[in-house]
Amino acid sequence: MAGTAILDIDGTLVDTNYQHAIAWYRAFRQNEIVLPVWRIHRHIGMGGDQVIAALTDDETEEEKGDEIRAAEKALYMAMIEEVEPFDGARELIDRLKGAGKTVVMASSAKDTEVDHYLDLLGVRDVADDWTTSADVDATKPNPDLVQAALDKAGTDPGDAVMLGDTPWDCEAAKRAGVETVALLTGGFSEDELTDAGAIAVFESIPELLERVEETPLA
Repeated sequence: MAGTAILDIDGTLVDTNYQHAIAWYRAFRQNEIVLPVWRIHRHIGMGGDQVIAALTDDETEEEKGDEIRAAEKALYMAMIEEVEPFDGARELIDRLKGAGKTVVMASSAKDTEVDHYLDLLGVRDVADDWTTSADVDATKPNPDLVQAALDKAGTDPGDAVMLGDTPWDCEAAKRAGVETVALLTGGFSEDELTDAGAIAVFESIPELLERVEETPLA
């Protein structure tokens, strides 16, 4: 069983993926680029420094990337008060801590967003540490975020497990040598998550809590 739990925040502990998809849609549209929301959703979880080129092309990234990212941030922050934790999120963290695990909250979001989520979950004094955009040079699916979490925990990949909700989480963890337990809460299918490297997939946090003994989070 893993001694360290690396918990993705967006889409895993707090219900944000669809708000982010809408914010990206509106940001692109403000820049005269209209994309289907379903296509944008397929890229949620990928770092914002990569998503524009992935959805359009390198030329759009070069010409409009910074403007689109700035618009997305403002548009998302206008919706952030609508974001709620997933059922069982705080209970999961409490149970992991009660089992003696080191818990690191993993996010590449800006400090303001991460601070909001820590307060929303009420875990600022419970989690051992957390990451923000300041801790990474390259975003998911690159392994920097997972490696930063490992460094904060002071542990090796073999003694850690990632909890995530997107294929990008699974891929980043795999590149860092960490196994991933995944949830369907981000809107991706079980097959997509297992194909990306998840060793187990659960519908929700309550289901994970019921069956946690089947995972390295036990």
